[in-house]
Amino acid sequence: MADSLMLSIDAMGGDNAPEIVVRGIEYFLSHAGKNRKARFLLHGDETQLRTLLKKAPLTRERCKVVHTDTMIDMDAKPSHALRRGKGTSMWNAIASIKTGQARIAVSAGNTGALMAISKLQLRMKEGVQRPAIAAIWPRPEGNCIVLDVGANIDCDETQLSEFAVLGEAYYRALYRKEKPTVGVLNVGTEEMKGNSTVRATHERLRTLDFGLDYKGYVEGNDISIGDVDVIVTDGFTGNIALKTAEGTAKLVGGFVKDALAGSWVARTLSSFNAVAIHKMKKRMDPRNVNGGVFLGLNGIVVKSHGGTDHVGYANALNVATNLAESNFEAEIEKTLAALHDAELDLEMTAEI
Repeated sequence: MADSLMLSIDAMGGDNAPEIVVRGIEYFLSHAGKNRKARFLLHGDETQLRTLLKKAPLTRERCKVVHTDTMIDMDAKPSHALRRGKGTSMWNAIASIKTGQARIAVSAGNTGALMAISKLQLRMKEGVQRPAIAAIWPRPEGNCIVLDVGANIDCDETQLSEFAVLGEAYYRALYRKEKPTVGVLNVGTEEMKGNSTVRATHERLRTLDFGLDYKGYVEGNDISIGDVDVIVTDGFTGNIALKTAEGTAKLVGGFVKDALAGSWVARTLSSFNAVAIHKMKKRMDPRNVNGGVFLGLNGIVVKSHGGTDHVGYANALNVATNLAESNFEAEIEKTLAALHDAELDLEMTAEI
């Protein structure tokens, strides 16, 4: 296929791999990706993959299988993955970016191992101290981006400022918004609220002039019902917020299901409101926002939830394809350069 876009896939990563991976690619190609130019390098056990590809004609036409019979366990420690990961499906998927065979990698495997292997092989972009994991968060109108959601437990103001740049470029690439808004997560919006790192980050982003549309502090409830596009926090806070939201969504979904099936009156009324109920379920479905991105690397790596199904995996592929088709990495480098120039100007002014 001319002018195709190659995605490198860790076909053995995830709770239900490789079946969900192949089904996810097939679903993607028959829905969101049917008019896209994506092609796939599937890294994994060739015998298993060939069997699955017999039932996936669209995927079979657009993929190449790269055999390996080893994989990284979902509970493996990152240190173990670094020592013994070479030649595994995850390692080879990332290596394909480094060698230029693929534009982007997708894995539903062990998050810690994936981060460690990605950092080792791809290295950090110049001007970025640490990578961040960005998550898509649903809101009443569209989505927002929250980062970091698990890569870094402790962060200083320099790193959080870099996350703001990474998240802003990511949002711009994913949703084609020219000037996304950015905020810092805090326990209140008053100037004196928050710990020293949060306040220092706020001061840097408020003071430095490098083109960011910074809106100041946002609170936890603003993640879901606010109007700021990119919300910056450390990985400890972000991960707790993410897991809390996922659990709440499941709880509310269960309440709604029980209420609609509670009596013959409820069942009758729900049949009359089938379209509205279907729309609500779709908005609450976590599969529709599956696909976290490792930001700050010399290459794009998308992490799918390990326990997702084929629909969720297809959404991660959609995120990956949108990024690969954008000017994402160039935008990051441009804004990072502007940030560091602004920091240098501030330092020089202070010395004078």
